[in-house]
Amino acid sequence: MRAIQVVRHGGPDVLDFGTVDDPIPAPGEVIVRTAAVGVNFIDTYLRRGLYPSVPPYVPGTEGAGEVTAVGADVDDVAVGQRVCWVDAPGSYAELVAVPAARAVPIPDGVADDVAGSAMLRGLTAHYLLDGSARPATGETVLIHAGAGGVGLILTQMAKRRGLRVITTVSSDDKETLSRAAGADHVVRYGDALAEEVRSLTDGRGVSVAYDGVGADTFEQSLASTAVRGIIVLFGAASGPVPPFDLQRLNPAGSLSVTRPTLGHFIADTEELRWRAGEFLGAVADGDIDIRVGQRHRLADSAEAHRALESRLTTGTTVLIPG
Repeated sequence: MRAIQVVRHGGPDVLDFGTVDDPIPAPGEVIVRTAAVGVNFIDTYLRRGLYPSVPPYVPGTEGAGEVTAVGADVDDVAVGQRVCWVDAPGSYAELVAVPAARAVPIPDGVADDVAGSAMLRGLTAHYLLDGSARPATGETVLIHAGAGGVGLILTQMAKRRGLRVITTVSSDDKETLSRAAGADHVVRYGDALAEEVRSLTDGRGVSVAYDGVGADTFEQSLASTAVRGIIVLFGAASGPVPPFDLQRLNPAGSLSVTRPTLGHFIADTEELRWRAGEFLGAVADGDIDIRVGQRHRLADSAEAHRALESRLTTGTTVLIPG
């Protein structure tokens, strides 16, 4: 089969398109022919060596497609079934071995490119609102990168839960997208960000600041958060946050900071299926609109990584095999 391999740590140029052996299903696994593969920031972190990885390896953990074979001890997934996943290593390929317990059925009405590129972001948005923090109806939250893949979904989910949403963006086009997702207020990045957020909340600040940008926005997140509020640092699109003195949280308002990761909120199959069912069900019903912002051929994975790291993308990014 054809696949992408990371041949060494480095920039997008280390992504090599070639041929590797077809996977064989182990007990408890299914083989899926991919119709769509999601591209995520964690793929770039692993490629650069920011997170541990050992080249050569096939990158990617998210995708969607049709089951072509099942291994022994699989009785709840069938050949011909459409499934998606978020944690199957080696997904930048035409065929992927997926643990059956991690394969999520795709409801009718949800397209492959949506299921293959939005599940990780959708599940992330779900645990951000119902896991790492639980803002109450009527409270105000700050969502950085409001026009990004997570930001657009998180905004829609937050509005469905009765929250007031302030987002940050970098351009007029992104502001339009963020407002279309339901953002009540949209502000630009910069030194005045926290001041604007305070002004929009009558000086109080937000109950929760959702920060997936990291180094460039963390200080503004601290300055924008209300007394006894929480900063949820769930990504590092601009780089990791430098070492931080926890004592600063005291005079800032008895704040809390958490650094969650999706894996800890979907480790149990039952919890995975619950979160995925709520998210995909809302997409199928039309309650959540997913914007697939960028489509690339599998062979053009390097181009997809460059676009993502430029922070100029909107919505989700998907690779199409073939």
